[in-house]
Amino acid sequence: MKKIVWCVLLLVGVAACNTKKTEAPPKLYTVAQFMDIVQINGGSFSPDDSKLLISSKETGIFNAVEIDVKTGQQTALTKSGDNAIFGYSYFPKDNRVLYGGDKGGNEITHLYVLSNGDVVDLIQDSTAKAEFYGWSYNQKLMYYASNSRDKRFFDLYSVQVSNSTEEKVYPSSVVYKNEKGLNPSAISNDDRYIALSENITTNNSNMYLFDTQTGRSELLSAHEGDVQYNPQYFSLDGSKLIYLTNEGSEFMYLASYDIAAKIKTKLEEAPWDIMYSTSSRNGKYRVMAINHDARTEIKIYDESNGGALLKIEGLPEGDITGVNISDSEKLMSFYVSSSKSPSNLFVYNFETKEVKQLTNTMSKEIASEDLVAGEVIRFKSFDGMDIPSLLYTPKGLKEGEKAPALLFIHGGPGGQTRLNYSPVIQHLVNHGYVILAVNNRGSSGYGKTFFAADDRKHGNEDLRDCVESKKFLATLPYVDMDKIGIMGGSYGGYMTMAALAFAPEEFKVGVNLFGVTNWIRTLKSIPPWWEANRKALYLELGDPFTADSVELYNKSPLFHTDKITKPFIVLQGSNDPRVLQVESDEIVANAKKNGVPVEYVIFPDEGHGFVKKENNIKASEKILKFLDKYLKGE
Repeated sequence: MKKIVWCVLLLVGVAACNTKKTEAPPKLYTVAQFMDIVQINGGSFSPDDSKLLISSKETGIFNAVEIDVKTGQQTALTKSGDNAIFGYSYFPKDNRVLYGGDKGGNEITHLYVLSNGDVVDLIQDSTAKAEFYGWSYNQKLMYYASNSRDKRFFDLYSVQVSNSTEEKVYPSSVVYKNEKGLNPSAISNDDRYIALSENITTNNSNMYLFDTQTGRSELLSAHEGDVQYNPQYFSLDGSKLIYLTNEGSEFMYLASYDIAAKIKTKLEEAPWDIMYSTSSRNGKYRVMAINHDARTEIKIYDESNGGALLKIEGLPEGDITGVNISDSEKLMSFYVSSSKSPSNLFVYNFETKEVKQLTNTMSKEIASEDLVAGEVIRFKSFDGMDIPSLLYTPKGLKEGEKAPALLFIHGGPGGQTRLNYSPVIQHLVNHGYVILAVNNRGSSGYGKTFFAADDRKHGNEDLRDCVESKKFLATLPYVDMDKIGIMGGSYGGYMTMAALAFAPEEFKVGVNLFGVTNWIRTLKSIPPWWEANRKALYLELGDPFTADSVELYNKSPLFHTDKITKPFIVLQGSNDPRVLQVESDEIVANAKKNGVPVEYVIFPDEGHGFVKKENNIKASEKILKFLDKYLKGE
């Protein structure tokens, strides 16, 4: 967790944030207004380049939508009112559509073919999970992975694609049987080779080459120590595998493996992690994305012009993401977004150099000048380690005015808060809260040493980073140091509860969104389809079936609720397969025994993360009301 250098971010030092200019107070908005945007993602071109298939949340839940490239007119292809649907791709030679969806956030995703109004579920096993892997180069096969045979592992399947849009049955056959947790990552254009990935730990992996002709797998990544390998794609002629690795480096770089000569060659590196690289259908263009200090930096190379870096003029300020080049190599779709603007879809014509914006997703009720841009800052933690964070400061603070502050902790472990538009953050900042999104040690995007710095130290050193951030907040004259709270989702929810249990006097309140509170239960009950990552998780966090359970018990807030003295709110989805509802049920019940004010909001139709607009609005309204009462003190 997949050219132009666009908007390279300048680091903002601590000193730059120590003063606050008096500004006119912004208009106050409701969270419904901040969420009155149209969330969109995806971008698959139709065979004739006339349309784009995307996923849109305009109705309050994601559905598959197609957009006319010339006019921008949108047509809803699905009209689900209960389960989120995500558009994946048109068929290579006709307008049949492939989309995916689960049931109420249970993550059991199925693949569906939509043709002439009829829908066919490709996954007959109701308990199986599936993932779309793309089309063969000759466009005769559809590839997908599914754990139907063994719920622990994902096999690779192929479906013979006919030219009949009346087709009702799509029989599949196994191309690669995954019996050891080696996950398919890339397929060569001649369908002979499959690149496989093996997660050993969260910092260490292997890469294999599976030959469908011989049925044998070859290890390509023999190494010592912690090294990551991430296959990206095969060269056009299938002679080389292009992959990412941090072998001998702090950051992920691009390399190639010559299959015949068995030679590795470094292709490109940056002073940050390269996130992904892709090649257009016939190799004319190469796309590379760099994780540049919480922003995405895209480079597009014209390989037909000696690898020249492509320049696109006339784009709005922001990050380019979601780049997709049509099979004709004439058009490119992409998104532009920033911390003040949600993603908008654009199309670029390589021949005419025309840039066309197809969507305007921001609410017309919100003035741009009332939004707050995030600033990258860094502070020193307890051991001198630099901790990168994103600071959001309310507008309109008067001279000498003090505002409450809230730490915002990402999920993971191993996630990263980035400079994207967040209606939750903008809503809180608009209502007078300083937000500091802490990318504590263990966050991705800052090199492998930083990423591994919290291994087996969760709830301790990463929590100490959060506590140390208060020293930075104390340098801001507009922050009320008596009113500091902490908030997070998933692993960030764990950090919230860990802060309240293990550093009970540091934060005045906590906001826990579906956070882990009992590591022993969570690690024993992870979904079966995580089997390939189970060992890696156990090595990083601890094995609950061994003596590690003692340490897991010690770092689980559920068993230390007697120490919690500060108010908190918990928000939980009933269908969450990762953090079970019982986790939240128990910590709420235990904390209430202390006489601690606790609020609990359950969404019966959500999973791990809330996808329905109405539920997200309700969640944010509950959070603001809670914070205004217990943190701001209104």
